[in-house]
Amino acid sequence: MQTPDLSIIIPSRDCEFASKTVDDIFAKAKGTIEVVIMLDGYWPDPPLKDYPNLTIVHKGTALGMRDSINHGVALSKGKYILKCDDHTSFAEGFDEILKKDCEENWISIPSRYSLDPIKWERTRGPIQYMYLTFPYDHHELFGTGFHGAKWHGPKGLEGSYWYLENERKRGPKIDDLMIFQGSCYFMHRKHWDFIEGLDEENHYIMYDEAIELDFKTWLSGGRVIINKNTWYAHLHKGVTYKRDFHLSKRHKIMSEVYNTDYWMNNRWPKQTRPLRWLIEHFSPLDGWPEDWDNVDKYFETWKHKDLYNQLWGKEK
Repeated sequence: MQTPDLSIIIPSRDCEFASKTVDDIFAKAKGTIEVVIMLDGYWPDPPLKDYPNLTIVHKGTALGMRDSINHGVALSKGKYILKCDDHTSFAEGFDEILKKDCEENWISIPSRYSLDPIKWERTRGPIQYMYLTFPYDHHELFGTGFHGAKWHGPKGLEGSYWYLENERKRGPKIDDLMIFQGSCYFMHRKHWDFIEGLDEENHYIMYDEAIELDFKTWLSGGRVIINKNTWYAHLHKGVTYKRDFHLSKRHKIMSEVYNTDYWMNNRWPKQTRPLRWLIEHFSPLDGWPEDWDNVDKYFETWKHKDLYNQLWGKEK
């Protein structure tokens, strides 16, 4: 097989749409690709078709999404990597378009739409711009910690909806992105190697994949962009379709507590920019107080202060 330009990594567990996702990728890609699908303790039904540039790795014991992504990248050969969920479809020629506009220290995100998994068609969207929640406050949808949230329009800052959702959608085709959803992202392999992939040291557990990659990129001097020249459609799982990778409430909170402390205190050794740079670059942000970086003040009144002290000790 010819060495692929692009390696597409799919972590998969208990998903009825995995075979459709793989078929869609091979039908839509125009360049030389490979797909590495990591089956986390299950076999898909319907089964995957046989493609010469498809690598199927079956893990007899489910080890989680981060393990699947890291090992999938390690097995792959492409100059570029793209990670996507196993319930995703793409635009024609998405691979060539993403390769055209991505510098070596960037992460690139196609425009995101919703997916109708029965008709296998894109529906609502595009969803392109989100902002980071203030991690010490409780968000009505996500809880505490850093999360990517959609702008609320009338419920948020005056004018924020029109600026970030309407004006910017009609703006540059390649644009800065504060945060993204982790269902699909594209980058050079060299960048993945530089940021050292995803942490598996029992801090993030499975959660906050996009937060970690986003902060590592922006804060080391890189850039995260939206590429509006192409798109992907993603199935939001919930009541109708069960989630592939499950996370207990305690593990979710542990991950949120860890990432709040880690990034608010600028702990990553490869940072060349402080978190303040990122916040100011995208200000104003809903829910962020003027003294947001007074970490000691907000830590003392934080809902999860006791859990943090229990897990990692008072010394921050």
